[in-house]
Amino acid sequence: MKAEVIGRKAIKLVNCLLNFVVLLVVVLLTAFAGYALWDSTQLHKAADKNNYAVYKPTQENGGKSFLALQAINSEVIAWLSIYGTNIDYPVTQGSSNMKYVNTSAEGLYSLSGSIFLDCRNSSDFSDFNSIVYGHHMAKHVMFGEIGEFSDRDVFDSHKYGNLYFDGKDHGIEFFAFIHTDAYDSMIFTPNIDEENRQAYLDELLKKALHNRDIGISAEDRIVLLSTCSSSSTNGRDILAGRITDNVYEDSFASANSGSGAGGSIEDPGRCIDKTIKILMILLILILAALIALIVRKIRQKQKYNENNKRGKNDV
Repeated sequence: MKAEVIGRKAIKLVNCLLNFVVLLVVVLLTAFAGYALWDSTQLHKAADKNNYAVYKPTQENGGKSFLALQAINSEVIAWLSIYGTNIDYPVTQGSSNMKYVNTSAEGLYSLSGSIFLDCRNSSDFSDFNSIVYGHHMAKHVMFGEIGEFSDRDVFDSHKYGNLYFDGKDHGIEFFAFIHTDAYDSMIFTPNIDEENRQAYLDELLKKALHNRDIGISAEDRIVLLSTCSSSSTNGRDILAGRITDNVYEDSFASANSGSGAGGSIEDPGRCIDKTIKILMILLILILAALIALIVRKIRQKQKYNENNKRGKNDV
């Protein structure tokens, strides 16, 4: 009889410990998911274009705000805007292409990095082909919207941008959206020499998912905006445009920033990391199921004790 009582107590203790461990794991996982969601939010806030809006050169301030940013970081060389998107950032250039992968335009450590020009290019965009890089991020910050140009409607409706350098605005007329591999040495070679320029353009157009005929030639200056692609391993999405002295009107200026023509490009404030959201929902469901299981066991235990008392009373 004594052994039976000890056995029951041992089983009860094991059940309690098991319930506690499961509950602790669920709580820790929930806390981790909550932290991951918070950390992701902070990361995207740090990369938001609005953080740099105070430095953007305009006709009203004559570029004084941009000079203020250059006073903070002398490696800021330009300002890039793609009309109808949230891409509206300063452009940096370091001594190596690794520096601004994890450095902000203000020269501070940042996981979201900066938009930066290839270190092998001339900082005045005088080369035939200049390559600009940026992280592909969720919530449409940094170069997160470049991949949206794989949609033909987005590509057709977003034709222009602006590139400010050397104290004045320059237009960008986009002519191709390219998907290629990160190890495509021809595409990712800046400052192509004169005799190979036409072959370079032919290769770009050959690999383009979408293109428009704007009379692009080897005499033009082009800029390639490159970012990682989510559609393939080591994939890169590139939006190619011609740099011109003609400054194009922003037809999206009267609309909400980032809304795009026909609403193809979403507001970043409405985007949530889907993986973390799904994880949070699953953890909440598991926690709810665990609580229900514990409540059921407690009720069963109460019922068992009541039945035992009744049995003893009958005796």
